[in-house]
Amino acid sequence: MAVSSYRSSRTRLPLVFSRWITAENLLKVATSTGAILVVLALWQLLCSGENPPLPAPLTVLSETQELITDPFFDNGGTDVGLFWQLLASLKRVAVGFSLAAIAGIFVGVLVGSSRLLYNALDPIFQVLRTVPPLAWLPISLAALKDNEPSAIFVIFITAIWPILINTAVGVQQVPEDYKNVSKVLKLSKIDYFTNILLPATVPYVFTGLRIGIGLSWLAIVAAEMLIGGVGIGFFIWDAWNSSLISEIILALLYVGLVGLLLDKLVAWIGRILSAEA
Repeated sequence: MAVSSYRSSRTRLPLVFSRWITAENLLKVATSTGAILVVLALWQLLCSGENPPLPAPLTVLSETQELITDPFFDNGGTDVGLFWQLLASLKRVAVGFSLAAIAGIFVGVLVGSSRLLYNALDPIFQVLRTVPPLAWLPISLAALKDNEPSAIFVIFITAIWPILINTAVGVQQVPEDYKNVSKVLKLSKIDYFTNILLPATVPYVFTGLRIGIGLSWLAIVAAEMLIGGVGIGFFIWDAWNSSLISEIILALLYVGLVGLLLDKLVAWIGRILSAEA
C-alpha cells in the first residue's frame, strides 16, 4: 500500500510540474527576468564612476556579502543576522495582525449586520483609518509604557480598518434571496453564519486581510526605526546612522520580498477557503 502510494505521488509530481510549465508561464518568467536585468543594468550604469549617488548593484553585492552568506549569526544584542532581524519583525506582525484579524472580522460582522450600527460607527471608522500608523506610536507608548506592546498596537490599529470595513461591506452584500431562504428553512444563527454568511463574505474578508497584512508590514518597519531593538526597521535605521547604504539597500530588498510572500500567502489561503465555501 505504501509503495503504491509512493509511486502515485511520484507520477503526480511531474504532472503538476508539467501543468505549470506552459508557454504563458514561461513567457511571464522570461519577461520578468528581462525587466529585472534591464533595471539592474540601468542602475549599474547610472551609479558607476566616481562619487555615485548610490552604490551600484555590484558594489552592494560585494559590501554585503557577509550579510547575505551568513544571515544566522548572533553576536548578542542587536548585532544579529538578517534572518533574526526579519524573524523579530515577523513575530510582531504575526501577533498584531492576528489580533486585528480576529477583532476586525468579529466587529465587521456585527456592524455589517445592523444598518443602524453601521450608520452610527462608519464616520468614526473613516476618521480613524486615515490616521497615519506612526501617529499612533506616541499614544501607544504613553498608554502602554513599553516598546514591544506599543509596536504591536501600531500594527493592530493599522491593519484592523481594511479588515473591518471589507467584512462589513461583505455582510451587507449578502443577497436578499439567501436571507429569505434562511428564513424559510428556519436556520439557526449558527447555521446561517456557517452556511450562508461566511461563504458569501469570504472574498471580501480576504481582500481586507491582504490589504491589512501589507499595511502591517509597512507599519512595523517604520515603528521599529523609532522603538529600537532587534528588527528589520531598526536595522535599516542603524545602517543609516552608520552610513552603510549598501546594507540599507539589501534590507529593503528583503523587506520587499517578505512583503510579497506575505501577500501571496494570504491570497493562497483565501483561494483555498473560497473554493471550499
